[in-house]
Amino acid sequence: MTDQSLLERIAELEQQIAQLPQGSIGRKTVNGKEYFYQRWTENRKRKEKYVPAGEIEEMKRKIEARKALETELGALRKQAPVGVVQQPQQIGHVFQTNVRTGAVLRRFAASVHGFKKRDGFRMLHDYIYGPQQDKVFILYGLRRTGKTTLIRQLLAGMTDAELAETAFIQIAETDTLVGVNQDLKYLEETGFRFVFFDEVTLMEDFINGAALFSDVYAASGMKIVLSGTDSLGFLFSEDEQLYDRCIMLHTTFIPYREFESVLGVKGIDEYICYGGTMSLGGVHYNETSTFASKSSADEYVDSAIARNIQHSLRYYQDGGHFRHLQELYEQDELTNVINRVVEDINHRFTLEVLTRNFRSNDLELSRKNLRRDREHLVDVLDRIDLEEVTERLRRLMEIRNQPEQSVRIENVHSLEIREYLELLDLIHEIGVYALPSAEKLRDRTVIAQPGLRYAQADALVTSLLQDPAFNDLALTERNYVLDRIRSEIMGRMMEDIVLLETTLSQPKKQVFVLQFAVGEFDMVVFDPAAASCEIYEIKHSAEIVPEQVRHLTDPQKCAMTEHRYGSITGKYVLYRGATQDVDGIKYVNVEEWLTERH
Repeated sequence: MTDQSLLERIAELEQQIAQLPQGSIGRKTVNGKEYFYQRWTENRKRKEKYVPAGEIEEMKRKIEARKALETELGALRKQAPVGVVQQPQQIGHVFQTNVRTGAVLRRFAASVHGFKKRDGFRMLHDYIYGPQQDKVFILYGLRRTGKTTLIRQLLAGMTDAELAETAFIQIAETDTLVGVNQDLKYLEETGFRFVFFDEVTLMEDFINGAALFSDVYAASGMKIVLSGTDSLGFLFSEDEQLYDRCIMLHTTFIPYREFESVLGVKGIDEYICYGGTMSLGGVHYNETSTFASKSSADEYVDSAIARNIQHSLRYYQDGGHFRHLQELYEQDELTNVINRVVEDINHRFTLEVLTRNFRSNDLELSRKNLRRDREHLVDVLDRIDLEEVTERLRRLMEIRNQPEQSVRIENVHSLEIREYLELLDLIHEIGVYALPSAEKLRDRTVIAQPGLRYAQADALVTSLLQDPAFNDLALTERNYVLDRIRSEIMGRMMEDIVLLETTLSQPKKQVFVLQFAVGEFDMVVFDPAAASCEIYEIKHSAEIVPEQVRHLTDPQKCAMTEHRYGSITGKYVLYRGATQDVDGIKYVNVEEWLTERH
């Protein structure tokens, strides 16, 4: 290992260790009931913190992981050049937190120097080098969406003089605002202008004391960047402590354009299967993606989404904001409910979805479409043991039916979970309207991380492969059925992706699905100011088929649409083939379409 790679590994280990809990797990018995505590020593004082029963195993795993990393770090430090890996020790001040400065930051940023940048980098750059605003910059989003990389890219572009006035502080769960204040005060007195915090919401007192950063230090001229995965924690602090004193950049949503340009992974199907995080790019992306398997997707839902919500609610208003979710949290069932919601996310988020016995919507749709296929009539999905398949699928997805739930799921639970998922930018609503009345039939819920949705849908295929009736089919017939199911799933997900990205890129226009007595327009983009609209069909096919445009060319449907939404200025089919015009219909390659959305 070269000196450079050794130092980079040391910096990486220090960062990982700072995010993991220290000490050990102890227990107490009070009135016959066991309670668990994390115990550690800090500044020669013994400290402890209560740990809910449902988090014990995860806490133990993290503590063991920290010990293993500390062992590796100790061995590497012995091999490193003398005097270059120690945390800087200033005379008269001992840092209370993990503070990095100077040459250590140059090494910390070195490995990302050649990385392509996400769109949000410009916003961060302009804050650091722009005029003083008496505000802090909040960089927040779910795990693996590029927050720390953005900071490292900014550090990599700094001059030596700028880097000498910069500090990077890695927050641990045991840190407090008292210690952070002491370190910030010292950094300010010694001329530091730029301070970056990583995982700042790990501090229990951050949400209720975040004004310290803006009112004291940003107001005195320091540029403060607060980053972390606890999106709700930042939103809660922005609503109260940092109201109108912060600039916020959310990294959770990664559009197709950035998926292709930053990661170098091209193709709508790749985005459907693996899109949603900024994991490793390159030719082996689909092997290392966060959503490469059902188990990795489940881990992400648990650690990045469910625990995000739990962590924020636990510390916001001293845990008083759980509202109706308190009992679910105490019974360790909140994660289960969120998993159930994510699986049904493309359907109405209602009491029925959360309490009914599990059914696979993908399976039902595929059965109907296979029966309607005139060229390949296949009824195998009618002959399989549907009850056993859905039960197997339910077990695969670890979704509890109502009799297994110790807490009854009410409508108020679903509404509150929906609210938090929307705050996390994980779900968005697209309206579905009907003509001739133009009434809103329902909302179509779209998930912003397609790979997460696809990983769960793929469990359906795994379940089907285990059915005896299905395995009696010839290989070619089995492959045909599985390809049709995957195509149906991808087709509906491609519609959602287009609807979502069009909505976000054209905020002054209305984007919705328009249904008729028979058939629908997959997307309508209505411009109220211009009194005009565009109508779209969205097809996963790469071929041009006359049937694709039957609704777009229907005179009655077009007349009804123009009566309600103004002149139709364009008729489009978004598909995977080449862009071209055919008889007045604009066929547009969906990947080209998505890369042009801004």
